[in-house]
Amino acid sequence: MPAAASPPAVPAPSDAPLHERTPVRVALLGCGVVGSQVANLLLEQSPDLGARVGAPLQLVGVAVRDLTRPRDGVPAELLTDDAEALVDTADIVVELMGGIEPARGLILRALARGASVVTANKQLLAEQGPVLFEAADAARADLSFEAAVAGAIPIVRPVRESLAGDQVNRVLGIVNGTTNYVLDEMTTQGMDLDDAVKRAQELGYAEADPTADVDGFDAAAKAAILASLAFHTRVSIHQVAREGIRGITSDDVDWARRTGYVLKLLAIAERTGEGVAARVHPALVPTDHPLAAVRGAFNAVFVEAEGAGPLMFYGQGAGGRPTASAVLGDVVSAARDRLIGGKGPQESAYASLPVLPSDAAVTRYQVRLEVADRTGVLAQVAGVLAEHGVSIDTVRQSEALTAPFEAEPASEPAPGAVPDEGEPVARLVITTHAAREASLAATVAALEGLEPVRQITSVLRVEGV
Repeated sequence: MPAAASPPAVPAPSDAPLHERTPVRVALLGCGVVGSQVANLLLEQSPDLGARVGAPLQLVGVAVRDLTRPRDGVPAELLTDDAEALVDTADIVVELMGGIEPARGLILRALARGASVVTANKQLLAEQGPVLFEAADAARADLSFEAAVAGAIPIVRPVRESLAGDQVNRVLGIVNGTTNYVLDEMTTQGMDLDDAVKRAQELGYAEADPTADVDGFDAAAKAAILASLAFHTRVSIHQVAREGIRGITSDDVDWARRTGYVLKLLAIAERTGEGVAARVHPALVPTDHPLAAVRGAFNAVFVEAEGAGPLMFYGQGAGGRPTASAVLGDVVSAARDRLIGGKGPQESAYASLPVLPSDAAVTRYQVRLEVADRTGVLAQVAGVLAEHGVSIDTVRQSEALTAPFEAEPASEPAPGAVPDEGEPVARLVITTHAAREASLAATVAALEGLEPVRQITSVLRVEGV
């Protein structure tokens, strides 16, 4: 990295008219869906934003990779492909490039100069958060990231600031609008997973490559950020147990409905007596839980605090304009801090609680399996669960059906013989009480080896009970 330039000037409060005061210079890195909206809003609402800050907000440039590509509503003279030079001119740097590099290097360059940084880069924060926070603290500069989790929903500031005097015990939420839309379409329209993903792509909710959403990577990054904030402990994305929705079937959705649940992809961070656990996975949510009513591409985060009790934050979790709203909120706060010569809250990692492995998680489960429809099988299944310390809450058995699992006959049947249609099979749906992930995994492995068990159809966690 080149030698750091001199720190940007800090505008001082003035009795002069607003337009005569020293402007706060804002540099924008990235001009995609969110970046272009941020640029447009900064230009369109400059007088109002400046009045809220106490000094004009001046967009001094927008760094892009391709200068020949038109940017709707962004004047060509503001575009540059020299991101480092642009960073060196700014009081506030807004990073909306995404990815690790060059975003990481540019943010560190800005912080080294004493510039404030606003970012929506959840991946970078989840992987490199400690490095960035340490650089911000050393420079006494703001590092703000409200837009990195749940788009327009104000969740970072409430957890970090409004609940600073409370103890948060659990955070669970729908933090990925794409997967919520997909599961909602499967539930309400009867679509299968692939068709629902294609529909989400057509509407612009899903990328051409939906891997980050469908396989839970996006939600895992947000879970790491929420866990770090809520429990004052550094949690990286690599410490978040992750399972996406790729394996969810129409049958899973149907059985969720039959048993009084709705399927959601949840990000969960919780404090236990042993430490902190963070995970992302599909879960069955009771239909009377607030999260069950979150439809389409919306997000919602449910926070359980010791003093405040249950709190829910709901709104649009993605999209250019909603996310730009959260970005601009951070820009205004950072600009106000600069006017008074201060900074916002620093990283709080004082608790440094142990981050637990994925098999330490405790929750309820719903296990669907097909078994031989004969006397004593349910007792055998219940015995396996009891042997592994997993307690049964409810059991539901559906009608028997003819099984296609028998081995091939040793010889051709005699002429005129009636074909053997095979032993009837029953479907069991077992919902457990809370159990450790490790105990449940051992239980499923033991059930798979049980002679009457024909197949384990599904294992889903139950949350919000």
